[in-house]
Amino acid sequence: MDINLLSETTASKLSLLIADAQHIVITCHKSPDGDALGASLAWADYLTQQCGKQVSVVVPDAYPDFLRWLPNSEKIIRYDRHHDEVCDLFVKADLVFYIDFNDASRVDEMEPVLTAATARRVMLDHHLNPTTEGMDIVVSHPELCSASEVVFRVIWQLGGFDAMTHHCATQIYCGMMTDTGGFTFNSTRPEIFFIIGQLLTKGIDKDKIYRNVYNNYSCWALRLRGYLISQKLNYFDDFHASYFTITRQDMARFHFVKGDAEGLVNEPLRIKGMKLSVSLREDDRRDNLVWVSLRSVDDFPCNEVAKAFFNGGGHLNASGGRLYCSIAEAEQITRQAFIHFEQLLKK
Repeated sequence: MDINLLSETTASKLSLLIADAQHIVITCHKSPDGDALGASLAWADYLTQQCGKQVSVVVPDAYPDFLRWLPNSEKIIRYDRHHDEVCDLFVKADLVFYIDFNDASRVDEMEPVLTAATARRVMLDHHLNPTTEGMDIVVSHPELCSASEVVFRVIWQLGGFDAMTHHCATQIYCGMMTDTGGFTFNSTRPEIFFIIGQLLTKGIDKDKIYRNVYNNYSCWALRLRGYLISQKLNYFDDFHASYFTITRQDMARFHFVKGDAEGLVNEPLRIKGMKLSVSLREDDRRDNLVWVSLRSVDDFPCNEVAKAFFNGGGHLNASGGRLYCSIAEAEQITRQAFIHFEQLLKK
C-alpha cells in the first residue's frame, strides 16, 4: 500500500531542512489533546533518535492529566509556566515545526513569540485552510484522521519506520486513537488500519493505551460526567441534537482538572437517532469566554455549525470553537444554530 504524502522534491527539501538545523522547536495548538501531543512527541522522537537533532517540544498551556503517561511528556515545556525559556528557545531555533494546527493564532497567547521567530517553518497538519504565508513546507491533508497519521506517513516516506522506537509508535497510536474517538469516526480508510498493523509490529499495547486514555479518570471526574448527563443535558428529539453546559460552579463542585470533560461531548451521540452533540464550557479564569466542542455522525457537517455560530471550524464530525459571551447567551446561540440547521438535522 502506497502511503507516501510528499512529492520527491518536498521530501528532499524536508530532509535538507532537518539536516541543516541545529536547534529545532516543535509546537502544537492551545489546550493540546492526544493527537497534538502524540504527533509532537513522535516527531521529536524521530528527529532525536534517528536524525541526532537537539529538539524541544513546546506547548502553549496545560494538557489533560490523563495524557501524562505518554513517553517523554515530562520533557514538554509549557509557555504559560516557562515564558522566558520558551522565548529563548524560539529565538535560538533555526527550524520550527507546526504540528496539528493550521494557523499561528491557534497557539493563542504564544502567537507573538512564535511569529517573531526567524527560523524556517514546516507545517504537519490535517485541518482545513492552512496558512501558507511564511511557511517553507506545508504538509496539510484534511482527509487524514489525525496529525499523528501525517507524522507516521512522513516518517515512513523518509525511511524511518524500520528504526522507529516503541515510544514513537505508542505516541502515534495514541494520537490516531484519540482524534477518531477510539476509531469510531473519521476512520474508515484502509490506510488507517494498515498503519495500525505496522505500529503493532513495534510491540505497542493498544489495549493498555486505550485504558490509559479512557479509563484513567478520578472519582470526581466520573461523578461530574454522571451529573452533566443526568442534570445538564438539553435534548431536542425533533432536531436529533443536544447540548450541555459546564459552568465554573460545576467545575468547583466536582474538583475539575484539565481533561475531566475530554470525550464527554461524544456521549449524547449514544442516543438513538442523534446527529449533533454540543458541549459549552465556561473558561475557568476569563469572564465571558465559552469553549465549544461539537460532534456529529454520518454526513452532518458540525464544522459548518462551528464556523457559522461558534467562531470555529474543524472536521466534518469533530469541530470546536469559542464564544465571547455568558453561558446563558451561549445556550441561546446554540438553540439558534439548531434552528438554522433544522432541515439537515431532521433529514
